[in-house]
Amino acid sequence: MKKDYYEILGVRRDATAQDIKSAYRKLAVNYHPDRNPGDPAAEEKFKEAAEAYSVLGDPEKRAQYDRFGHSGLGGDFSGFDADIFADFGDILGDFFGFGDLFGGSRRRSRSHRGTDLRYDLTVEFEDAVFGTKAKLRIPRTQTCNHCQGTGADPKHGTEVCTTCGGHGQVRFQQGFFVISRECSACRGTGRIVREPCPECKGQGRIQKERVLEVRVPAGVETGTRLRIAGEGDAGYQGGPPGDLYVSIQVKDHPFFRRQGDDLLCEVPINFAQAALGCEIKVPTLEGDHVLKIPPGTQSGTVFRLRGKGVLNLNGMGRGDQLVKVVVRTPKKLSDRARDLLKELAEELGPADEPETEEGFFSRVKDMFS
Repeated sequence: MKKDYYEILGVRRDATAQDIKSAYRKLAVNYHPDRNPGDPAAEEKFKEAAEAYSVLGDPEKRAQYDRFGHSGLGGDFSGFDADIFADFGDILGDFFGFGDLFGGSRRRSRSHRGTDLRYDLTVEFEDAVFGTKAKLRIPRTQTCNHCQGTGADPKHGTEVCTTCGGHGQVRFQQGFFVISRECSACRGTGRIVREPCPECKGQGRIQKERVLEVRVPAGVETGTRLRIAGEGDAGYQGGPPGDLYVSIQVKDHPFFRRQGDDLLCEVPINFAQAALGCEIKVPTLEGDHVLKIPPGTQSGTVFRLRGKGVLNLNGMGRGDQLVKVVVRTPKKLSDRARDLLKELAEELGPADEPETEEGFFSRVKDMFS
C-alpha cells in the first residue's frame, strides 16, 4: 500500500502551497543522494518526497488526490517529473555547488548590474526651501568605448569557448542526475578573450569623471536621498548600470529653524510694544513682512504667517512661518525711564499672586456643594 503523500512531506492536509514547498525543500536537501552516498534508504526517501511533491505541488493533481486518493491519479502513477526542481534550483545549487539538475540547459550570463554610487551634497538653507540645480563631478566606471564592453581587442574580437561549445556551462553525469556547472574556461560567458583591449586592459570598463547637473527639488531636508537612475558605475559584460544616490545635507540658518514644512523664528519686542501693541517688520525668506502685535501680548506668544514656510517635497502645498515674540527686559535704564517705570508700577499695583492649592480645592468643593 502506497504511503500518504501528506505524511511523506510531514504536512497537514490543509497545508498551504508554500508550506508544501518548504517541507519538500527541507527533505530534498536532507536526503539528496550526493549528501548520503551509498545510502539506499536516503535515496528512497528522496524519491518518495519528489513523488509526493510532484502531486501536492500541482493544484490540479492535488485536488484529484484529495478527492480520490492514489486512484485519482490514474492508478499507475509513480515517480516524478524532471522539472519539479525548477522553482528552487537556486537553493540546491547553492547547497551542492552546481547549477541545474536533471539536464537543465539554461545558460547563465556573467553580466551583472553596475554598482550604485553615493554623493554627499551640501546645500544652502534657502536652496533647500525653494529648490536649485547643482553640478556634480562623479568619478565612476564607464563602458569602454574602444571594445564596447567586451574586454577584447576589436581587431581580434572574442572566440567561442571550445570547452563548453559557447554554452557557458559543462554537463556531467552524477548518479541518476545530469548536472550542469559553470564553465571554468570562459567563466560562464561562452566566449574567450585571446587579446585583451588595450584601453581597458580586458576589463570592459574604464574609470572616468563625469560632470552631472542635478535638480534639487524644493522641500528637501537633511537626510533626503535623490535617486538618479543609470548614473552609477557601468554594468559588467553588458549588464545595466547602477544608480547614483545624492544624499542631502542642509546648512543651518542664522535666523530660521525648520519643523517639517514650517519655519520657526523668534522676534524680540520691548515691554511697551507688548503692552500697547505695535507693528513690527518680520524677516521672511521672501523679504520683510509687517506683523501687527495686539495690545497685551505676552512673551512667548506665537503668530502664524500662512504660506511663508517650506514648499512640500511631494507638492502638497506650502508650510507656514511661526513667529514667536519674546518680550525683552532692559538691562540698563536711564533715570527718566526708571522714574516712569516706578510710576507705572504704582499705577498697576502688585501683580496677581498665583492661586494656592488650598484655594483651588476650595473652589472645586464649592462647585459640588
